[in-house]
Formats: sequence, C-alpha cells, structure tokens
Amino acid sequence: MRKLFLIAGLMTAFLLIVLAASAQNKPNFAGTWTLDKSTSQGLSQGMQNAESVTWTITQDDKQISIDSKVVAGQSSSAAAGGGGGAGGGGGRGAGAGMGGPRTYTLDGKEVSTDAGGQMGGKNTTKTTWSGDSLELSSVRTGNFNGNEFKATTTEKLSLSGDGKILTVVRHSESPRGAQDSTLVFNKQ
Repeated sequence: MRKLFLIAGLMTAFLLIVLAASAQNKPNFAGTWTLDKSTSQGLSQGMQNAESVTWTITQDDKQISIDSKVVAGQSSSAAAGGGGGAGGGGGRGAGAGMGGPRTYTLDGKEVSTDAGGQMGGKNTTKTTWSGDSLELSSVRTGNFNGNEFKATTTEKLSLSGDGKILTVVRHSESPRGAQDSTLVFNKQ
C-alpha cells in the first residue's frame, strides 16, 4: 500500500512540475521591432507611407505593453494623419503612436478602463494564449460628434523559431469598415 501511495505521489509531483514548466514556456515578445513593409500585407495607408514603424514591447509574467512609434514619410501628408484605428500602429505624425503604450494583463481577465481623450468612452482589453501565440483583443466604445461608435481589434502575435521575426495577424472593425492585415516585424 505504501508503494502505491509513493507512486501516486511521485506521479502527481511530476505532473505539477510539467504543468509549471509549460506555463513558464510562453514566448516572450519583449524587444524593439521594426516593421518589414515588403513582407507585410494589408497595411493601412498611414503604415504604407510611413518612413518607419517601430514597436517597443515590454513583457513580464503579469502584463505585456506595446509602444508604437510611426515616423511619417516625407512624401505624403496622408502618413501623418491617417490610419490605425483601435489597437494602435496608425500614422500620427513623426514619432507619434496612439497616445501611449497599449497594456494588456496576461491573466486572461477582461480589463475595462476609461478611454479618455476627445471621444471619451471605454476601452476593454483581454488576452488569450493559444499554444505559442498570444491574442490581444481590444474593444473601444465612445461618442464622436454625438454619434456612438464601437471599434474592435484582435491581434494574434507569434514568433519565428529563432525569435527574430514577430508576425501580427490583425483584424479590426470600426465605423470605417473591416480591415485585415499581417504585420511582419524584424527584431532590432
């Protein structure tokens, strides 16, 4: 009987170690990433015309934060004012992003905050792990010139095997319509 309890205890300990190890093996997307426009698809006009698009990602066990910097191209004023939508990354002029870093908790819980700014409203974010991919969901609601609006963005982040390429598959919907894109970033 003792052997049976000993074996059951050892198996339980082994399973707990395996589960803990797999939970810690989630990819870390931290780093500075530069958009590779030649391999990306479905870019907004602001991103297409930008001189450069850089994401600086910080990540720890509890959260991930993405700070987007878009440097507008010299040949097009459209790059300075266009694009983006909810979820960041649209051209807002030299060196600008979407009003600061986007931060998501990694515990899978939905987080709602006041969106602030001219349109006010609420921003709700959530993350979901699917194997080695991380899905970031954002829903922004508010009021613009007396009209209620809702903008949603879902981004699925994944790394190449060597960790040098970040691929972001993005789907966004807003009053402007739906847009699908694949952003490919190279690690600096």
